[in-house]
Amino acid sequence: MNLNKSSGVVSATLLAFILFAVALSANAQSTDKQTPEKPDKQATEKQSDSPEVQQLKERLQRLEQAMLELKGQLNTLEAEKKSEPAIVQATYTAPALSTEPAAKAQDSGKGESSFTIYGFAMLDAGYQFKQADPDWFDTVRPVKLPSFRDQFAPNGNYFTGVRQSRFGVKSSTPTKYGELKTIFEFELFGTGADAGQTTFRLRHAYGELGQFGAGQNWSTFVDPDVFPNTNEYWGPNGIAWYRNVQFRWMPIKGRNSLTIAAERPGASADAGRVADRIELQGVKPRFPLPDLTANVRFERDWGHFQAAGVVRRISWVDTNDDAFDLGGSATGAGISLTSKLNAGSKNAIKLSFVYGKGIQNFMNDAPVDVGVERTNSTDPRRPIRGVALPVLGVMAYLDHIWSKRWASSIGYSMLNISNSDGQLPDAFRRGHYGSANLLFYPVDRVMIGTEVIWGRRENFLDGFSSEDVHLQFSFKYNFSKELRF
Repeated sequence: MNLNKSSGVVSATLLAFILFAVALSANAQSTDKQTPEKPDKQATEKQSDSPEVQQLKERLQRLEQAMLELKGQLNTLEAEKKSEPAIVQATYTAPALSTEPAAKAQDSGKGESSFTIYGFAMLDAGYQFKQADPDWFDTVRPVKLPSFRDQFAPNGNYFTGVRQSRFGVKSSTPTKYGELKTIFEFELFGTGADAGQTTFRLRHAYGELGQFGAGQNWSTFVDPDVFPNTNEYWGPNGIAWYRNVQFRWMPIKGRNSLTIAAERPGASADAGRVADRIELQGVKPRFPLPDLTANVRFERDWGHFQAAGVVRRISWVDTNDDAFDLGGSATGAGISLTSKLNAGSKNAIKLSFVYGKGIQNFMNDAPVDVGVERTNSTDPRRPIRGVALPVLGVMAYLDHIWSKRWASSIGYSMLNISNSDGQLPDAFRRGHYGSANLLFYPVDRVMIGTEVIWGRRENFLDGFSSEDVHLQFSFKYNFSKELRF
């Protein structure tokens, strides 16, 4: 029922009735004025106290009271509607850098600046039914599952932590050269040398002015909007998901956009069967050029589509003075096609397809970029060489809103590596990831959720595979405060 429309009908009816009553009263007064003899004061008072006039006054008072009550009920309903909780994505993404001011304000350098403090406190608790690398106890990463039986035994562990908690600030200031935007954000999820620790970790340190941006932000090869509404931190393994130091140029912005960037290079290698050879100890990586990335994006009412590409040069130099020359290089390249499709007002379908070689560094959960391959040549100085490993990643997820308080996300992802013949039989070949959750939003900015996550690892040649399952409960409390000046 439309309350505004119903309220208008009631108000119009009451107004008509009041006008009718006032007309009757006016008619009675006009009849008195036509009396040839002027009534005395006692007669006038008697007339004003007549039953008909008294009844009209009482009815008018009742109608006025009824109108006040209806207005009060309407105000109460509108207040309740405003206070209904909003669905906040569990994978809380930093507020968008672009809150575009008016074009005139940008050109003149005048307008309103903003500064926003945001983030969330989050507790994860759950049970790991099988086993995985203990440094990654609260995630499901197929590359961190056992590569042989009972590698990380025993099965079954309870885990809890606040490592997903996040804090960030961002600003926006109009200038005559365009909008100046900055973002600084960190979390408590340790990786690398801090793997398994609850410690400060930089996520974003980035600024933009007009068409140019510099700092650490999402790689241009990445589409942040296709990450599903999951609770588990690491998420689907088959998507490009990487924050990198970069300089970017955005010559086209808006519903159709184009971004080109030079990003910090980096790669890893698997020496495989010859990892223990002393001849390899003097082989050092070299990155003479930045990684070149670009994407084109189309925003429409039905959702968006993004196509991205990367080209990179990976080199290594043999610094040993011996009988071998094990230096070399490889070219990495890949494409990423991503889309978010709006299937009605309550469903979002998120899709990702990535293919390339030597681009594992950009993937969410992939092993090495370069593998060893035997040359089978007659040249004794170069018995092996390094090659960029092909990789394929896919993902499909559905985010569904059941109501204003309940939501879910369910989907699957896979990553496949084409291994080189110099890698060991237990090298990672294929990983699977799937999850489903139920999220409850009791009030605005609060989420309580439960999620089941499954992961599977398959080895290169020995036929071994391993699995892990997590049952996770999460409690998340978001905050955000914007200041304008």
